[in-house]
Amino acid sequence: MAKTVLQKEIERHRRAERRFLKKQFYKEPTKLDLFLADKVPEKLESTLNAAFAKAFHLIFSKGTWLISKTYSEDKLVEEFELAAEELEILGGSKQMRRFKRRAAVTGTAHTLVSAVAGLTMGIFGGMLPDIVLFNALVLRNIYKIAMKYGYSYDTDEERKFILRIIAAAISDGDELIQANKEINHIIRTDLSSDTSSLDERINEAAMALAKALLLMKFLQNIPVIGVVGGASDFIYMERISDYAVLKYQRRFLVDQLRSGTK
Repeated sequence: MAKTVLQKEIERHRRAERRFLKKQFYKEPTKLDLFLADKVPEKLESTLNAAFAKAFHLIFSKGTWLISKTYSEDKLVEEFELAAEELEILGGSKQMRRFKRRAAVTGTAHTLVSAVAGLTMGIFGGMLPDIVLFNALVLRNIYKIAMKYGYSYDTDEERKFILRIIAAAISDGDELIQANKEINHIIRTDLSSDTSSLDERINEAAMALAKALLLMKFLQNIPVIGVVGGASDFIYMERISDYAVLKYQRRFLVDQLRSGTK
């Protein structure tokens, strides 16, 4: 029996997800990592952890509406509705591919903005201000990806989902595999199946970011040399964006399957 467009797309998605997990599963420490390992102050990671958590709280309580003012929600909703209608009527692989292309390019400009901002602050020594900017750009990017797949972002359930994506995307090894399984379980069931609190998810994402960016943020706080640390913003922004696209694509495909789309 011939496979449907949806079945083929699900198989392609599974292969793409496996490639991401394989690529990010284990990272060899660089010579720079090894050189800096015993030079980072002991309290820096906890300082970063607190800063990332504070930035998330700040943005969720006061900044989300500001972020939403930087793009047209109406346009994104209209684009999704038109694409969804086209997919429902035509139901072809060409229409399905358009969903992926539209979402995949969402983050390109914003990763560049993050890189420029990170490099600039690195030159002058600006670790903590850069954290707020980094979090805001990460969330802005994911908000747009979510809307391009027809999903909201401003409820606690959606925020917990987004925070899980951020934490998983920058993890590796068994932590990455487990986090990915948990996200997929929530997608298969329902976002309400996540019984954790928003504070728990914020703390988890903050800890993951502090751990992943520790060495680079140490460098970034040193004027001039910090340009190396600032460049790390681009790397992690792109990684989170790639993973977010995978998770929202999976969510979209699962919902299509539930609705009986052929």
